[in-house]
Amino acid sequence: MKNAIRNKHWSTWTLKQLEQSVSTKNVDHGKTSVVESLTGVWTDVHSMEIKRGISIKLGYADAVIRKCRKCKGVEGYTTEEKCPICGSPTTFVRKISFVDAPGHETLMAIVIASVNIIDGALLIIAANEKCPQPQTKEHTIVLEALDITNVVVVQNKIDLVSPEKAKENYNQIKDFLKETKFANAPIIPISANYGINIDVLIDAIEKNILTPPRDETKDPLLYIARSFDVNRPGTKIDKLVGGVVGGSLIQGRLSIGDEIEIRPGIILDLEKESKESKEHHPKPIISKIVGLNAGKEKLESVKPGGLIGIATLLDPSFTKADSLVGNVVGLPGKLPPVHDEIIVNYRLFNRVDFENPPIKQDEFFVISVGTITTIGVVDRVKKGKISFKLRRSVCTSKGSRVALLRRIGQRWRLAGQGTIE
Repeated sequence: MKNAIRNKHWSTWTLKQLEQSVSTKNVDHGKTSVVESLTGVWTDVHSMEIKRGISIKLGYADAVIRKCRKCKGVEGYTTEEKCPICGSPTTFVRKISFVDAPGHETLMAIVIASVNIIDGALLIIAANEKCPQPQTKEHTIVLEALDITNVVVVQNKIDLVSPEKAKENYNQIKDFLKETKFANAPIIPISANYGINIDVLIDAIEKNILTPPRDETKDPLLYIARSFDVNRPGTKIDKLVGGVVGGSLIQGRLSIGDEIEIRPGIILDLEKESKESKEHHPKPIISKIVGLNAGKEKLESVKPGGLIGIATLLDPSFTKADSLVGNVVGLPGKLPPVHDEIIVNYRLFNRVDFENPPIKQDEFFVISVGTITTIGVVDRVKKGKISFKLRRSVCTSKGSRVALLRRIGQRWRLAGQGTIE
């Protein structure tokens, strides 16, 4: 049995009503353990996650994929600078950022936010549970809806079942995938807790989830997926530092010293807003980049790919508790427009697990665009098109992908997808 492949790196996204609705009775497929086995980081760090033993926010961790110069085949893959098998030096292959999304089906809005900033996915299924579980179905629908085609299926927890049960579960997974776009996706049996087959998993990632081409010549565009106040309680005023935002740079480059704009921004001075209107429009924020991090690595500039943290001169009260999640970062005057209303070219899914009737005027939807999640009220419905009035403004461009969730019973369920007109 091989030792777990580990590499110490940084870790660490929320609809509070959804967080509070999660039952402590859940199916744990061990996805956070899988991320830890690849990165050395346990990404469930939020207090409620620790209390309930499940992922609620999005977790981040980086892994540096390396290859042994002597060991041949899949056994040569590791995340260590020295090969855990023969002790030889390893060479750098590439760096991968992992987003650990919640597994529970009631947190699908947060899952969708993660899918909008990824290039591929590990679909993790527990060997000691019958397949498919509700969240497995829901996650597969999300990946299909948002056109994520690079998928590796991970059959985790093989150490908890007999070889016969593991094979039975494997066949259940194969039968389930036949009805999806991922019928030909590789299925890798592993034990994350014991590090079994992690090298085989890395090999499958290298073959099936390739780094896509990036355009560094375009104006920079970064989706904010986390935001923090990194000052400890009691820090003296002269020692306070500005707020930090984290996310994924989709295009362009950002460098220390760049002036940046954040849209839609924040709502200021509510008392000064028009008393005749109940709507308060956010104001864009202008700041400056004073630090850039990719994991624990400090950088002078960043290009697309992976997850980055940006230290700014913002008042940290603007960034605390993920308050800027869903905003986008770019150069002043170079970002997409901000919308209070959007028109979506849509299609509803044919769901067998719940009734998905035609959309009606004044119906409420949860709408996910990029990393932002907002409530949309149906204003007009035409054939193939819906006009939404949004409770929270979005900064997005024409053609952006949209996920639509509607309330079914006591839960928000993924009901359709579309693009912004």
